[in-house]
Amino acid sequence: MPDRQPIYQRLPLLGAWYRIADAFCIVLGLVVSIRQTTVSLDNPYVIAGAMAIILYGMLGEIGAMYQNWHGVSEHREAVGVLICWGLTVVALLILGVVTRHTEDFSRLAMFRWFAVTPALILAGRISTRVVQHLFRALGYGRHTFAVVGVNELGFRLAHNIEASPEMRLLFAGFFDDRPEERNPNIPDDLGRRIGTIQDLIDQAKAGRIDRIYITFPMRAEDRIRGVLERLGNTTASVYIVPDFFVFQLLHSRWTDILGLPVVSVFDTPFYGIDGLAKRLFDLTVGGLILLASAVPMALIAAIIRYTSPGPALFRQRRYGLDGREIRIWKFRTMTTCEDGAQAVQAKPGDARVTRFGAILRRTSLDELPQLFNVMAGSMSLVGPRPHATAQNEEFRTQIAGYMLRHKVKPGMTGLAQVNGWRGATEVPEKMQKRIEFDLRYIREWSLWLDIEILVRTVGVVLSQKNAY
Repeated sequence: MPDRQPIYQRLPLLGAWYRIADAFCIVLGLVVSIRQTTVSLDNPYVIAGAMAIILYGMLGEIGAMYQNWHGVSEHREAVGVLICWGLTVVALLILGVVTRHTEDFSRLAMFRWFAVTPALILAGRISTRVVQHLFRALGYGRHTFAVVGVNELGFRLAHNIEASPEMRLLFAGFFDDRPEERNPNIPDDLGRRIGTIQDLIDQAKAGRIDRIYITFPMRAEDRIRGVLERLGNTTASVYIVPDFFVFQLLHSRWTDILGLPVVSVFDTPFYGIDGLAKRLFDLTVGGLILLASAVPMALIAAIIRYTSPGPALFRQRRYGLDGREIRIWKFRTMTTCEDGAQAVQAKPGDARVTRFGAILRRTSLDELPQLFNVMAGSMSLVGPRPHATAQNEEFRTQIAGYMLRHKVKPGMTGLAQVNGWRGATEVPEKMQKRIEFDLRYIREWSLWLDIEILVRTVGVVLSQKNAY
């Protein structure tokens, strides 16, 4: 077996710049805030600044704030900065209380520091992006790239690079050895096919092309190997772009194991700063909703106890994150508290539903106790709705990708519910549509999508459609 060299992940210089710039902004914010007061920059403030740099740096690493942000929106980067700094402030306050040093600091100076620093960090990151765009516009550091393979993957790659001007890449065109009649039509905004692989090699040798991306299908190993052998006689940088899009990707991302690169095909979107943002959103918004609904929930519980025998609340088994069993809270709406091996879904005019329970089910108020699940961390405000365990076992063998919905926490509401797939799923076709929306939610997740779903849920609940 031939000796295989490890493949290393290059650490970008930009990541080091972000670390230095963030630390500088923290110090600058502290100095500016103190100079606007009557206090002096003595040891307690120096220690606080050093602790802030350490804490923010650690949280930044956990939240992937020093990754390559090419192609990532400024909004997501800004949210990450605010969350990391917010957690840093909370940690500093806790340390101050525990060590009993809060009296050593001017409250006005600290408040200004806490407020000014994130603005400085954001300004630094925005300035970095502006400088990158400026350098590209002036032509500094610009490289020419070509795509080997006239196919859908090549088109998507070219579009993505063109939409990322900070990469400072200028598109030369497509190259392929196949007859033109066998190639799909190239989109008008991407130019045209320049020539064959030999034409590409000639241009690379002449120094007119700096980077080459190969987008052949993974099954075309012999073609890839042949192109690589021929390109070995040039000085161009060569990249292979695997066509993972033939799979049903669920938040694919790269990582490495001791230098060996691996790519996830099925993964959760909630890692790094996105995971922190999602959890803070659940705690903040969920906590506010819980406070606002505390009195109505107490009233509902009293009416349930008064109008029918049995407990006001009960718990049911569901599958949660990674398919682990959880127990969710609900208001009792039936004469029974079913949680058995058979999932008998409620139907219009179901005799098991109490008169008050019918009102709760139409308005989805029976789901309010799941706010306790959200606060405890077993559920989220928004996500795929949890199904009865019997339903999971039934449909996981009938619907491809069914269990992938459990790569995220179940939600009190979800994308499927606001798109008309609320209520019973008595036939596989209805469940199939719900799963399609659940997986779409995981692929396209953002905080704005969560907010949109929560707002739309109000309209869905008021319409009382498919609720019985």
